[in-house]
Amino acid sequence: MTEMSETSQLTLPGKPSLLLKWCWRELWHGQLWPVAVALTLIIGCVFALSSLVVRVEKIMVDQGRSMIAADLVFRSPNPIDDAVLEQARTQGLTVSQQTRFGTMAFSEQQMQLVSAKAVESDFPLRGELILKKGEDVQHQVRPGELWLAERLFSLLEVEPGDVVSIGDAELKVSGRIVQEPELSFNPFSQMPAVLIHSDDLDRTGAVQPGSRVQFRAYFVGPDEKLAQLQQGITLEPGQRWISETSQGRTGDLIERARQYLSLTLILVILMATATLVLTCLHYTSTRIETVAMMKSLGAGKAWLWRWLSRQLMMLFGIAAVAGLSLGWGLEFLLRLPLSDALPDPLPGIGVTPFAVSLLVALLVAIPGVGISLLRLVDAPAISVIQQQVDWPVKRRGYVLILVPVVTALFWFGSNTLMWLTLAGLAVLLVVLAIFGLLFVALLRRGKWGAAVRLALSRIGRSPMATGAQLAALTSSLMLLAVIWLLRTDLLADWQQTLPANAPNVFALNISPELQEAYIRELDRNQVVRSDSYPVVRGRLTAINRQDVEAKKASGELSDESLRRELNFTWRKTMPVHNVLLEGEWHSQGGVSVESGIADRLGIGLGDELTFNVNSQPFSATVTSIRQVEWRNMRPNFYFIFTPDVMAELPATWLVSYRIEAEQNALVNQLGRDFPTVTLLDLRIMAERIQGILQQVSLSLSVLAALGVSSGLLLVLTLLRLSLSQRKEELKLYRTLGASRQRISATVWSEYGIMALIAGIMAAAGAEAVVAALVKWGFELPLQWHPALWLVVPLLSLLLVVIIIRSMIRQLLLPLRG
Repeated sequence: MTEMSETSQLTLPGKPSLLLKWCWRELWHGQLWPVAVALTLIIGCVFALSSLVVRVEKIMVDQGRSMIAADLVFRSPNPIDDAVLEQARTQGLTVSQQTRFGTMAFSEQQMQLVSAKAVESDFPLRGELILKKGEDVQHQVRPGELWLAERLFSLLEVEPGDVVSIGDAELKVSGRIVQEPELSFNPFSQMPAVLIHSDDLDRTGAVQPGSRVQFRAYFVGPDEKLAQLQQGITLEPGQRWISETSQGRTGDLIERARQYLSLTLILVILMATATLVLTCLHYTSTRIETVAMMKSLGAGKAWLWRWLSRQLMMLFGIAAVAGLSLGWGLEFLLRLPLSDALPDPLPGIGVTPFAVSLLVALLVAIPGVGISLLRLVDAPAISVIQQQVDWPVKRRGYVLILVPVVTALFWFGSNTLMWLTLAGLAVLLVVLAIFGLLFVALLRRGKWGAAVRLALSRIGRSPMATGAQLAALTSSLMLLAVIWLLRTDLLADWQQTLPANAPNVFALNISPELQEAYIRELDRNQVVRSDSYPVVRGRLTAINRQDVEAKKASGELSDESLRRELNFTWRKTMPVHNVLLEGEWHSQGGVSVESGIADRLGIGLGDELTFNVNSQPFSATVTSIRQVEWRNMRPNFYFIFTPDVMAELPATWLVSYRIEAEQNALVNQLGRDFPTVTLLDLRIMAERIQGILQQVSLSLSVLAALGVSSGLLLVLTLLRLSLSQRKEELKLYRTLGASRQRISATVWSEYGIMALIAGIMAAAGAEAVVAALVKWGFELPLQWHPALWLVVPLLSLLLVVIIIRSMIRQLLLPLRG
């Protein structure tokens, strides 16, 4: 036996050059090339997706930071400590300061309440400030200059060069503010803006003890330095940090887009990994006889590992080059739909996509390929003459699974959304497999034709294999449905951020005497408007006669709404853009509460709330809870009272309306005709938000398309490999006398049934996963997707038809003659 082994070993290539040539030939003429293709697709898809994610995220972050004029903003009601500014400069951050305050602006003819901003010469650190005087344009404020918002020229009846008093300072008007980066989304806190230089602040005399002044520090620098600065400062009451993710609507939009980008990348990696595992399992099944033959010729495991490792190294090298090239071209194609929305020049991608794509491919290949190859190397030599179906994989092989798992733990960390998704998918795989088997068992009880009975018998013969196949097919369809549904739900929600017909001008401080005349003028010009609302400012002072201030001091309540005056209104009917969640809309003695503040303060139906307006206390009973969409740019309120509670209090009126492009002159006309009314023109802000929405929406649509494509590739791979494994069984059917027509009908019936079951379960699973993600991950309202239950089963059947039609002749070819 020893002599025979030594003699046999001489037939195996021993020299490195011969072994390398054999590995190369085996790579392309064997069955390992599908694994190379799978790795290429993983690297290509992950590179393209991660590159686009990097670019889109940089664009969104840049847009968001442009909206706050810096990378990070520190806001305080008190002068900012010099130690904070010095600490930032020591860390290499660029620092700029701003002081803003409300004051009266006086010209020779008029006066107007304005929001004055005293800025330094380097303001803004992000975004663009456009100041215009005649044909001259500049982008910073210089000492001695005064710049006015467009509307102030008509309200104050001034021109450039005229003198306007800001507090005690008399300054010449330098020109118009065409664009400023900082835009607020709260119409109640908006006043026409004026810009002066910080050197002129003391001349105004506006900053006095007791004055309502806000101090801001702007920082620009590396993210890690910004985080370090934040960690080193303990916030005092009234202080807060402002970043691109905390800036109202755009902050929510950017954060949710980031979540979707990360989730899509993970789902694509999961589907690409499944594709790799399937192709590797197929390779293992086709090379068992080859390995058994080499073992019978004396090849040991060490030699087999050298043989396989050379193939794997060549395979990974080829896949890396091909995958990165494919990913580069694919990323370019993905950007084509976004060419009008992306900035020029594009932000760079750095080395992250290269590293991530190769690392992901390596991590998923270690267990995906390694476990299969361990089983292949352990194949018994007797398989040459007698096929062996099962032999155990040594337990150490499954340790390879820890490699990507530990990496995922390190990568995801405390990302609740990711773990929620992965855990839900794992549970659903088991549940879907069980339901699939139950459904098959139920079908087998019916009376069907011969082909369907044979197909059901084939499906039910091996419950474990059928369950695994159904779970794999269902999960593939489900993942691509999840990617597309999340994209659809996000875009639908973002339409609420700024609808096409959203108001873009607010009129505040309308006196009761002018309210009817102002509304009449809007209607005469056919302006689309909201209802008009009376507005009174006041505070919530007690809940069920328990003092709010005492609860704040004890730490029971700490909501932002308790620290400031709120805007109250009253109506006989509920606003059409609010949704009644609990209770009823009463006409007397009641107050309706917005659901968010009700949850935060523990307010429920029947509670007695006490308020204070101009030192006048009054109480009302909670009669209803409303859901309010704060992003629709309509007048919205925390508390809406019945008219009998507040109608006697002095109030001003508010109305919002939409000005179209052809009505631009109307805004200035209204300003001249009603000089005491405060007009908030939000059209520039609306255009900027719509620009961000367009970029993000297009980007997510492209990313979703790529994710769906990866899912389709997985489904096609799964079906092709499943059909390829049927060849031997079909030969047996033919030997037993089955006709080609009967075999063809059986194949069509088997895979048609499985496709239908998988499609229905995938639709149910996708609804469940999306509902969980929307509810607890993205915090969006739940939506039902009835079209999904039709589209996914039809898509599943269509894919089956495509695969079977392309392979049925090949499967039946050996049976001819």
